[in-house]
Amino acid sequence: MKALLFGGTFDPPHAGHMNNLRAAMQAVQPDVVLVMPAGIPPHKHASATPGELRLAMCECFKALGPQVSQWEVDRAGRSYTYNTVSMLQEKYPGAQLYMTIGSDMLETFDEWYRWREILAMVTLVVQSREPGDGDALRAAAQKLEEAGGKIMFADAPVLECASSDIRAGKYPPARLKELLPPPVADVIHRNGLYGKLI
Repeated sequence: MKALLFGGTFDPPHAGHMNNLRAAMQAVQPDVVLVMPAGIPPHKHASATPGELRLAMCECFKALGPQVSQWEVDRAGRSYTYNTVSMLQEKYPGAQLYMTIGSDMLETFDEWYRWREILAMVTLVVQSREPGDGDALRAAAQKLEEAGGKIMFADAPVLECASSDIRAGKYPPARLKELLPPPVADVIHRNGLYGKLI
């Protein structure tokens, strides 16, 4: 059995996330896919958007077939990937675990909490986040493989888009309509998120 974890702050989820998840699912061919919005990520400032709204926006992923998990959002304190992966090992005993990460995270993976233990538990499915980062990614992947890691690349066309730029209002309305799946746009509109962006 193969289980794929697709985590992130998802503040908000956008077409780039959908693109990357689709590519990871195609590469792994998993039996179970879990989309898991982060509670309080240790490597970023805490999201100002409440967890229940980020969960509601993540309903957009169900169009691709995954389950959406509120496990991290429901936990108190910071969300460490090690704890999440340990939970998945208990939930799916004997399963092969896969976890998607962006190329920016691959390059700093050896700074994560208990990163060597995470490497022993999962296969990393890497997504490029910007054109031309291939050499840096290969170097980072080789370093982690030398530490015992298993890494595969999901070949998705890069869709340059960032949640932070959406929150900051950097995209014109026509582009926003392309980037935000309808369920996400609906939650943003109904709750007046990001300075009433929509």
